[in-house]
This record gives sequence, C-alpha cells and structure tokens, in this order.
Amino acid sequence: MSGLDWLVLGVTLSVIIAYGVYKSRGQRNMDSYFLADKGMPWYIVLLSIIGTQASAVTFLSAPGQAYTDGMRFVQYYFGLPLAMVVLCITFVPIFNKLNIYTAYEFLEQRFDLKTRTLTSVLFLLQRGLSTGISICAPSIILSALLGWNIYYTNLIMGGLLIIYTVSGGTRAVSYTQTAQLIIIFAGMFLAGWMVVHLLPEGIGFKDALRVAGKMGKLNVVTTHFDWKDKYNIWSGLIGGFFLALSYFGTDQSQVGRYLTARSVRESRIGLLMNGFVKVPMQFFILLIGAVVFVFYLYFRAPLSFNESQLAHARSGPQGKALAQVEQQYEVVTTRKQGEVKTLSAALAAGHSAEINTATRALRTSDAEAQALRAKATALMQAADPQADTNDTNYIFLYFVVKNLPRGLVGLLVAVIFLAAWSSIAAALNSLASTTVVDIYKRMLCKQDYSDRHFLLVSQWCTLGWGIFCVVVAQFATSLGSLIEAVNVLGSLFYGVMLGIFLVAFYCKWIGGSATFWAAVVAEVLVITIFKLEIVSFLWLNVIGCGLVVGLGTVLQAVMRRRKGTAAV
Repeated sequence: MSGLDWLVLGVTLSVIIAYGVYKSRGQRNMDSYFLADKGMPWYIVLLSIIGTQASAVTFLSAPGQAYTDGMRFVQYYFGLPLAMVVLCITFVPIFNKLNIYTAYEFLEQRFDLKTRTLTSVLFLLQRGLSTGISICAPSIILSALLGWNIYYTNLIMGGLLIIYTVSGGTRAVSYTQTAQLIIIFAGMFLAGWMVVHLLPEGIGFKDALRVAGKMGKLNVVTTHFDWKDKYNIWSGLIGGFFLALSYFGTDQSQVGRYLTARSVRESRIGLLMNGFVKVPMQFFILLIGAVVFVFYLYFRAPLSFNESQLAHARSGPQGKALAQVEQQYEVVTTRKQGEVKTLSAALAAGHSAEINTATRALRTSDAEAQALRAKATALMQAADPQADTNDTNYIFLYFVVKNLPRGLVGLLVAVIFLAAWSSIAAALNSLASTTVVDIYKRMLCKQDYSDRHFLLVSQWCTLGWGIFCVVVAQFATSLGSLIEAVNVLGSLFYGVMLGIFLVAFYCKWIGGSATFWAAVVAEVLVITIFKLEIVSFLWLNVIGCGLVVGLGTVLQAVMRRRKGTAAV
C-alpha cells in the first residue's frame, strides 16, 4: 500500500477507537454496560443488528462467492424477513416483559437451571469459535495479499477493538457500529462504482450485467429441490427462516442488540427494518462480485488470487509443472478476452444466433480456465499440504489492491477492519453478558456484591473472551469459504437452541428434564448428520429444531407414564 493508503487506514481506525472510548463514558452498572440503560432508538438498534450480522467475512467472501458460484447465495437470506415478523410477535414482547439481560434467563423461569445452563454453554461454544473465525478471516487475506505477518494481524484485528469494547460495553459497541457502517457502505459503494468505471471503454454497467447473466452469474433464484444443494429457494426460505429465527431469537449477540431499545415498539421497528434492508444489501454485495467476474473476462485474472501460495509453489519442486499450467492458462485467457468482446458485440446487436454461439464459446473457454486453475490448486496443495488453496476469500481484496487508486485501497482495507470490529465487538459483549449473568452471577457468586463489582467482572470477562477469540483465530485456517464456515458452525447449534425456545414458548406441557435430554440427543444427531453429509448445512437448523420438539414430546410422555406407574 502507498503512504496515502496507510494514512487513510490509520486515521479511520484511530477515529473509530477514539469515538468508541468517548461513547464509553458513564458506565455505572450492568444495566448501562450490557443494556445501555435501554435508551437506544430504533435506527441505532437497526444499524447495530446489521453491524453484528455483517462481519468482514460478508464483505470479503461474498463477492468471491458470487465470482465463483453466482448470486444464488442471496437465497440464504430469503427466510429472514418472515423470521423478523415472527420475532416481533413472540420473542420481543416476552423478553422485554421479563426485563432480562440475556435470553437464557427466561429458560430457567420456564424450565430449570440445567436447561438454561446447557443453552448458555451451546451459545458460548459456537459464538466463541465463530468470533475467532471472524477475526481470522480478514487476517488471512490481508496477510497473504499485503505481506503482513498473520499472527500480528490477528492481534491487531482483535486487539484494538478490545480497548473500547472492554471499557464501553453495549453503548460504545452500538454507536461505533453506526459510524462503522456509514464508512463501510460508502467504501463498498465506491468499490462497486470503480469496478464498472474500470471496465473497457464502451462497456457499461448494463453491458456487464448482460454478460454476467449469460455466464450464469445472475442466478439469483434457483427453484430446483435438492437436499444436498446449499443454496436454492427452498433451503433459503425454510432452512434460512429457521436459521434467522434462531440467530436473532436465541443468539445473545443479536438479542442483546434489541434489548437495548427504548421500548417494544422500537425493538420491533429495528428488527422489521432489518428484514427489509438485509436482502437488498446482500444482493448489492454479491452483485459487485458478479461484475468483478466480468471485469476479469476482459482483463487477465491470476491463476490463483492467493499470490503468496502461488509464489511458494513456483519456487518448489512443482514449479516446472506449474509453469506449464500457467502457459496454457495464458492461451485460454487471451482467447476468453476475444470471446467476451464478441459476446458483447452480439448482445449489443441483439442477434440471437450469434449470442448463443458466443455464449457457448465463452463458457467452454471459462470451463477450460477453471480446470487449469484446479490443476494449479492441486500443485499448490502438493507444495504445501497446509496451504489455503480455496481463493474465494481473496478475490475481492485482490481486485481492490491491484486496481483501485491510492487512498481508496486504504479505505477499503479500513472497511475490512471496521466490518470485523463491528461484529466482533458485539460478540464479545454478548459472550461477557452470558458468562456473567448465566454462569458467574447465577452459579458461582455465593453472595451479594455491589454494582461496581459486577461491572468490573463484566469488563474482565470481555477482555478474557477477547483473548480467547484471538487465540482461536491463530489456529483457524484452511476453512475454505469463510462465509460458509461461519454459517455452518452456527447451523450445528442454532437449530437445537431454537427448538429449546420454541418448546418454552409454545409447548407448555413439556418440562425441563424432557427438554434438556431432547436437546442433548438432538445436538449429537445434528453433528452426526453433518459428519455423514446427508443434507446441506441449512437443513440442520430445521432438523435440530424438529428433533428437540419431537423428542421432547416423546420423552415427556414417557416420564409422565413412568411417574403414573410409580404412583400406582
């Protein structure tokens, strides 16, 4: 990066840290630290919800996802608006009525301590690990493309935000998320504009979309049904609905966002607006990736977007074979550049026969290029078995570093940092609140302490979880598409957690013991199904939820029958 880029990066991050520290003033007790004294307006709640969900993985990996697989990933969010409606009707009024810090306090009132503790532990496990991935994701990519040491990058990525997260709690998190999102959206808009601006003369946004469509990258809706297909309208509407309902209804990192609202009405508006905003936002981010794909039809795409791994393979025993693959790739790339111009001309002229012929030719050449990229990946893997050979996560940042002007590169790198901080800060705050309220205060604290004591414990817990997540980040590598990795990890736990809450809300005849054991068995079965690769990961949310409800019903009936038999 240039000196101007470093200046933009440094100033942007410093301003955010200073703003977070400024907003951390006035912390007096747990109410102010975890609930911001329930004084947040709906628009701050909305931006905090979006900022918590949209991590750096979203802005780094999603464009690469569209580049490699098209825009069908957006279907993952199709169930979210409906989930927001259900939350507003059921979860929000109950949580606000109980005046709780965490969602899991409600479970002890409804069931018992062991069910509350189990759900809290499931949350702490999955959120702690996924936050480590959220730190690791941008660090891997920044270190690979910019030559930064990954361990130091992890420390900076996770360490700097701890300054205001530890001191400021929810208030600092919410207000900094608002500022961060403004910068993030501005940066992504500029990046999208630059992708179109850098296309060859005479090729505009509309032309790029037409080419992307012919190459199958605008596959926003896919209607076929396949249990193992990750992204289609059915898995998105059904599996995505259950995942969103669980994430926003049972994950403290999100529940803690709307518990800070001034009223039930403000919470509901924030959630409903999230349902309206999230799908278009994700559509736009994926669209950037589709246009980047078109950009690299007109200009040479690298054999691998992970340059450091490619350079390492060139210098090893596989270097000669890799050089041959690169020569073949150059020939195919040159051919593609001619064929995409032919396709563009045919599209402009509107000649169907020529469009079909040019599309087939370009698709054939692109398939050849992908086959050569796969050969190169195999050689890179042979050179380094631990190599991160899935370069989906590197595509967008590679484009940024190689093509955008000075200053804007620094801004986009700052966007990556801010997006990571936005979600990580909320996660650390929720991990601390669950640890203090559901574990320390409920199970370990044997006497009454002052508000000051619990505030200090909360700050230390935030620091402890921050260190834990940075340590996890140091080991979280070679996970493939990181946006998928985070969602897969969530799907392993969210369905079971949602099932527990649905039983609590709607199945009044099922008691705590039946629910507890149903959840334990369901979690084991969900992990087993995932290991056996029986269905795609989104369906795990439906299965986990259904298993808890079904097994809980059966176990409760058995327990009642045994109790009745014993009484006789």
